[in-house]
Formats: sequence, C-alpha cells, structure tokens
Amino acid sequence: MTLPANDKLMSIRTFLKRKAELKPGHKLVFTNGCFDILHPGHVDLLTRARALGSSLVLGLNSDESVKMLGKGDDRPLNTQEERAFVLAGLACVDCIIVFHESTPLELIKAVRPQVLVKGGDWTPDKIVGRYVVEQAGGAVHSLPLLPGYSTTAFVERIRAGV
Repeated sequence: MTLPANDKLMSIRTFLKRKAELKPGHKLVFTNGCFDILHPGHVDLLTRARALGSSLVLGLNSDESVKMLGKGDDRPLNTQEERAFVLAGLACVDCIIVFHESTPLELIKAVRPQVLVKGGDWTPDKIVGRYVVEQAGGAVHSLPLLPGYSTTAFVERIRAGV
C-alpha cells in the first residue's frame, strides 16, 4: 500500500535549504526516537518539546537503526514510512528526517538545533549530541515522561494478550 505524500518528511539536504531561509531568532528544537507505536506519552513529549522553540525537527530511526538498537527481531512493528506518516499528522511536528545510524549524532551536527530534547528516561549525561548543542550555546532538556506509557510496555501487553 502506498501512503499519501508527506511534506514534513524530508532529506537532510532539503531541510538545510529550508533552514537557510528561516528568519533570525528562529529557535530549532530537535528530538529523536523510534516512535514505533505512537501513544499518549509520545504526543505529550513532542508537544512539550515543540513549546520550547519555534519549530520541532524530529529525527526518526530508520527500520535498520531500530533493529540495531536491539528492541527485538520483530521491531519495528510499523515501517519508517508508516511511522513518519503518523508523526506528520501531529501539529507539533514541523519536520521529520529519517536517520540510519544507531545514534542521531551526525544528524544533530547537521541540524544544529538550539534546543535538544529527550524523555526523562535519559539522564542529561547520556543524551547523544548534548555536547554539540551546549558547545554552540544551546540548551538540553530531559523532560519528564507521562507515567504509564511506553512502547515496550504496549508490545509486552499485546504479546501477553492483555
């Protein structure tokens, strides 16, 4: 099945062209993840991340990079195209860039956000790209998670038939 076009999904090259056209003072926020099964915890985190700046750039793990993370042989459950399509439906997400590496470090270096955000399960010292953003004068935030929501927990409940 072919999904409709997704104008928020773009290559790094396209993003950099658009970034060059942004007005001075535009504050880019960056976060990343797999977003395999979108749930309220994701929406809450993305909404709060977007509120920290002018636009939210989301680095989306490719199917291959999800497998590199060791989340299980059957993950991701949704393809990168499907995940990007669902995420593009959120008003708080302005841009989605798929990355194929095990971490988003190179993408963060290319995007050069003023704000880097991860969920509260990541301590600041473990956030990939932290030093890149801080050395450029930006801020790094580890936002509290919405209690009771995680993709892994959802997958485990599905497997258990709950």
